[in-house]
Amino acid sequence: MRDGGAGADVLPFPPEYRASGLLLHVTSLPSAYGIGDLGPAAFAWVDRLHEAGQGWWQGLPVGPTGYGDSPYQSLSTFAGNGLLISPEGLIEDELLRVGDCAGRSFSATAVEYETVVPFKLRLLETAWTRFRGGARADLRPAYEQFCQDRAPWLEDYALFRALRAKYHNAYYLEWPADLVRRTPAALDRARRELADQIEQVRFAQFLLLRQAERLKQHARSRGVRLIGDLPFFVSPDSSDVWANPELFVLDKEPGFLPTTSARTGSSGVTRSMTGTPWAGPVIAGGSTAFAPCWLTSTRFGSIISAPLPRPGTCRPGPRLPGQANGCRARAPLSSRPCRAASARCPSSPRIWG
Repeated sequence: MRDGGAGADVLPFPPEYRASGLLLHVTSLPSAYGIGDLGPAAFAWVDRLHEAGQGWWQGLPVGPTGYGDSPYQSLSTFAGNGLLISPEGLIEDELLRVGDCAGRSFSATAVEYETVVPFKLRLLETAWTRFRGGARADLRPAYEQFCQDRAPWLEDYALFRALRAKYHNAYYLEWPADLVRRTPAALDRARRELADQIEQVRFAQFLLLRQAERLKQHARSRGVRLIGDLPFFVSPDSSDVWANPELFVLDKEPGFLPTTSARTGSSGVTRSMTGTPWAGPVIAGGSTAFAPCWLTSTRFGSIISAPLPRPGTCRPGPRLPGQANGCRARAPLSSRPCRAASARCPSSPRIWG
């Protein structure tokens, strides 16, 4: 496959390459804990793909779910869904004991989030408490490096999730006004009051990446490649919109809702084949299909630890968001420099490994 505009390869395969694979969301894997995860069932699925001569597994979006428990209403563009952390993996890492996971039964045919979510959160809290108390001290340097490397999005996300839990999962526009507006004093106070909860969110993301890397290495050893995916839009109730409202077309009063044009206009709404509207806030200066290069590439690269697109693979878009180099006054989600005016992705999936 080639990019007709720039003549650069979009995928690193020769023209004669042919392969096949299957699409399956991680949550659809069998599990004794109510929801598919990155544990033994995922490894067994990779083995079955290999045995069947399949070379690809497309996993669909795996961000933390928000409204309606939908992967297309993610609470963050960059974070992963902590519900996908495998309890078996945490037992193997000596952060949980077998007894911590016992005593609960779950549906074998559907994910019942009202029971799965509190169960998984309790396990993650237990794992964090043990780690904070000194268990697996050998992981501390890797954890601190993880937090440092991903600070541009992780700090806001961890605070967002801690505040969301404090306010009973309310839409952030329903929080106190000084937190909606992100006044420095209110944010400093929240960071002090919720310091332990913030650290727990960071640690869960570290555990998720640790398990995802194990699965990725296993898949590579079996000749199976992983394909990720992203929602069409950044969710309006997300750490991205809360932390970076200047990047989106939002009303200033009342609150920071997407503007009327963003909610109902052609640039802010995509319809599925059944006619259902999938709406999200529009990126300032253009539609979500023509995001600044740093935002597009960081969305693709962050969760999956993938590199930025090679120079020449970004095509200039027709509408520049802000300054001439394609960035706004600051690039709060990424410390990487822009390499093109703006980027357009030929398709939403991204190669994982």
